[in-house]
Amino acid sequence: MPTSPRLPVGDVTAPVLTDQDGPPFVVINSDGAADCLLVCDHASNTIPQRFGELGLDEARLQEHIAWDIGAAAMTRRLAERLNAPAVMAGFSRLVVDCNRYLDDPAAFVEVSDQVEVPGNASLTAEAKKERAEALYRPYHAEIDRRIEGGLLSGRVPAVVAVHTMTERMRGEDLRPQEVTVCWARDGRLAVPFMRRLETVEGLVVGDNDPYGLDLGEDYTVPEHAMRRGLPHLQIEVRQDLVGDTAGALRLADLLYDAMAEPLASDAACGREYHWPLEGDVQPRR
Repeated sequence: MPTSPRLPVGDVTAPVLTDQDGPPFVVINSDGAADCLLVCDHASNTIPQRFGELGLDEARLQEHIAWDIGAAAMTRRLAERLNAPAVMAGFSRLVVDCNRYLDDPAAFVEVSDQVEVPGNASLTAEAKKERAEALYRPYHAEIDRRIEGGLLSGRVPAVVAVHTMTERMRGEDLRPQEVTVCWARDGRLAVPFMRRLETVEGLVVGDNDPYGLDLGEDYTVPEHAMRRGLPHLQIEVRQDLVGDTAGALRLADLLYDAMAEPLASDAACGREYHWPLEGDVQPRR
């Protein structure tokens, strides 16, 4: 079946999403019974028809600048193992980064890991708003809807954010960390999860290294979980370990083994407020 030609970059006459594009988010295991919600901000490298390839070639869209390689496969596996629902963003972080505040320049990157993104050059405020309304806000609204539904029914859902990280950044040496736990202030789940990971022979575990949970920069966990006092995890897995299906399933099973008990513990059953606190600078949502 012939495919329709890609619309040229900058065609402002077309909507952000057309009938040929998928939805702004995908829900996996929608009826999962666990008191847990998995989220994956960078699950996809898909670019809406409207934007062509943002001026990049196809090879660039397979790289880490466009998505978290292996994160979607791990999220699907964790949803199955935990019997938990998962919400995954439907489009590339290059169009709009769902883990950034919209007034952060990193939400609409013009350069990513030394690669220029021509389709993002000199975006107007209206162009950014259009992308946000079509892609970013529906994704976060679905996360809100599911969390609020759980709270209304008397449940306290834990939020688990799945990310992957490149094995090298900007030509630097190989990162030794294979799994990194990103957390700030609230270690109810992060610390016991990390301690269990550290018992896995040969696994190099990072504690906020090379990435942490950056309050005021990261959006999803702070806004959806920490602002509500919910237990949470944010995980980074090195991409060279999960670049194929077998690797993604193996690492997801390893993560499951480490998180299942903490998620079932008393620590995951209540609400504790660690952010924002008095004196914290409030990002503009």
